[in-house]
This record gives sequence, structure tokens and C-alpha cells, in this order.
Amino acid sequence: MFLPPTAHLALCLQVIAQQGRARTATMKLPHYTAETPMFMPVGTQGTVKGLTSKQLQDLDCHVILGNTYHLGNRPGNDLVAAMGGLHSFINWPRGMLTDSGGFQMVSLLHLADITEEGVTFQSPVDGSRMLLTPEQSIQIQNDLGADIMMQLDDVVPATNTDPKRFEEATYRTTRWLDRCIQANRRPNEQNLFPIVQGGFDVQLREISMQQLIERNAPGYAIGGLAGGETKDMFWRVVAQCAAGLPPGKPRYVMGIGYPLDIVVCSALGADMYDSVYPTRTARFGVALVDTGVMKLKNAAFAKDMRPIDESCNCMTCRQYSRSYLHHVVTRGVASASVLVTYHNVAYMQGLTRRIRQAIKEQCLPQFVRDFLLGMYPKCDVPQWVVDALDVAGISLEGVALLKPAHRLYDEVQAMNPIPTA
Repeated sequence: MFLPPTAHLALCLQVIAQQGRARTATMKLPHYTAETPMFMPVGTQGTVKGLTSKQLQDLDCHVILGNTYHLGNRPGNDLVAAMGGLHSFINWPRGMLTDSGGFQMVSLLHLADITEEGVTFQSPVDGSRMLLTPEQSIQIQNDLGADIMMQLDDVVPATNTDPKRFEEATYRTTRWLDRCIQANRRPNEQNLFPIVQGGFDVQLREISMQQLIERNAPGYAIGGLAGGETKDMFWRVVAQCAAGLPPGKPRYVMGIGYPLDIVVCSALGADMYDSVYPTRTARFGVALVDTGVMKLKNAAFAKDMRPIDESCNCMTCRQYSRSYLHHVVTRGVASASVLVTYHNVAYMQGLTRRIRQAIKEQCLPQFVRDFLLGMYPKCDVPQWVVDALDVAGISLEGVALLKPAHRLYDEVQAMNPIPTA
């Protein structure tokens, strides 16, 4: 089924091809027309560590992510606005997404107090107290000028065991969304994405989706993941939300950067991902390949004259051997992290490009099976992957020793009726 374009003033999504739950689309933004599924490198301080804006363009990155909390602290949103916005400030002509600062509720929780008004942080820079409200988050993001802004949401660590806290956060996130919508000075120029919350409670997730869909946003994010939850919990949330969100709007799974996770989530119908993982792991000398990871510090690479990946056409793989990279990584040479980062970002862009092509050619199931055979040559595919791909309609017969064992459909059908407001 091909969907007609779904357009808001600052975003137009055109689904090009679908196979099972998966789809590939173009997403027209004010600064660039991106293709999905896509991976967004994270530039926390307005820059992806180790790479220039020109290199990110050469690597075919469509959208990069900036951090509202950190940019609001330094260099300050007023300065960025005076310089013409974040695109001009960092010399980036393509898509930008800014998060809301809400994730810092988890990563800096020992420095934060959460109330209905907002989040009060203790600055890790100078120890001063900083209140971040939904209105202030949007004010900062309006000044930064990204194509996509994220609402301030009430984030609960995945390891929290208090169901009342998840319920509180679900309803508060909707209230904060309404405040974000009211505060947005540039609704025709910037897209405001709500964030689905609800923890791992099927009912709460459904309530959250229903409330956010009523606001008719240009796109939706799936939040509350990548925080230490089990993979079995993770894929169930993605499957439920990707199926429940509007088919003509982009679906963004926040904080996801492992290649296997992106393959699985794309098969389940998700479109957008971000994570520091590919760039952070590069700074430890770890390169991403289809078989998993390559730890270049290992002595086995000291005399290996092959590139990281013989099928990769990135600058690092064209010009440098594993032996050389082992040499600079083990000695802490500054260029080492640059070279491995370049490859890892190239790998992530290449992976999502291959996923898009497989959907267009209607061969995604075979692509997924081949990918898993490369990563699990002994067919020891984890149970969560088997279950998730079963829900996605992809058989792993002959690829995985395990059989599907989930009861997702029973869990969803067992939900109580959603109460009306």
C-alpha cells in the first residue's frame, strides 16, 4: 500500500516503498530532503567529534543531532541565534534535530529535580541551578533553529521499578507537550515532535500514543528506551509503537545506534535513529563491521595489511590498513579516533542505505537473513531478535536455531479499553 504524501508546513513525508512493516520514504525538511530509514550522528556540542561538516556531507549524513541542554549552556542560544542559527554557526547546510534536554533527567539525574514546572539542574560546569521548563526548552530550540525540535518530556530511567512513576511521567509528558506547542514561536519553520512514554506497560504506551496523536504532530518519537532495559522489553515497545503511530508520519526511535537494533527496528517500521555509540566507540579504537565489531587494539591486527572492511569505500578503508590503525590506536595518536570515527559513520550511513535499497527492491527479508548470518555464523541468533523479526513477518528458518516464543499479540489483546478523556 502506497500512502499519499503527508505534509505539514515544515515537513513532507512521502513513502516510496513498503515491505511488511518496513518502509522507505523521503522526508522533506526546511534545509534538506532526507531519506529514511536513516541514522543521525550526534553532535552534542554542535559538532560531531572528530569530523568536519564537510566530511559529514561527504559521508551522506542527512540529519545530525544537537543537544539543547549543552548548547543552551555553552556557547548559549542567544549567541547561536545572533550568528544566524545553528546551521550557520556550525556551517551545516542539511537537516538538524535538537533534543529537548529531557534525556539529561536520566544521565544527570543526581543533579536534577523534576516537578510539574520543569526540571531544575545543577550545572556540571559551575554548579549553578538552572530551571528548564517546556517553554524554555522550546525557546532555546527556536533560537537554535533546527528543522526538528523535540518536546521536553518526563523521562523515567528504564531501570525504575515504580509503576506509579511511569504513569505520572506519561500524563505529564502530554501536559508538557501542550505547553511546548503553545510556546513554539516558529511552527511554520520548525517541526515539533512529541515523545511517546509509558515505560514497558502496554496500556500506558497506548494511552500516550492516543493522546499525542490527537495533537496531529508532524512526526513522533518513541522514548524511554536505550536506558538499560532488556532487549525483550525494547523490541516490544518498538513493535507496539511503530504499529500504533500514524502511517504517514515519521517514527523516531530515540537513542538507538547498534547496527543490529537498527536492522530490527527498521523491519518493525521505524524510520529514524540517533546515538553516540558509533562515534564514542570509535574513540576507543573499535570499528563497526557487519560481523560485529573490530577491536583495533588487538595484537592480531599489528601486521594485517587489509582495510577495516574490504567492502567499504570510505576514506579510511581506501587509504589505511588495519596494521596502521592498530599502530595509531594503541599509541593514542589523535588522528586515530578521527579515522575510526570516519569509518564508523560511513558504516552506519551505508547500513541504512542498504536497508532502504532492500525495501525498494522488495528483498528486505533476504537482506536481514544475510546480515544475521554474517553476525551469527553459528545460527545463535538471540531470542529477542527471532521474536521481533517474527512480528515483522521475517522468517529466520535456516538462520536461527531458536524459534519464536513471544506472546505479543496476546499481550496487546489483553489490554483494558483505553479510557476516554
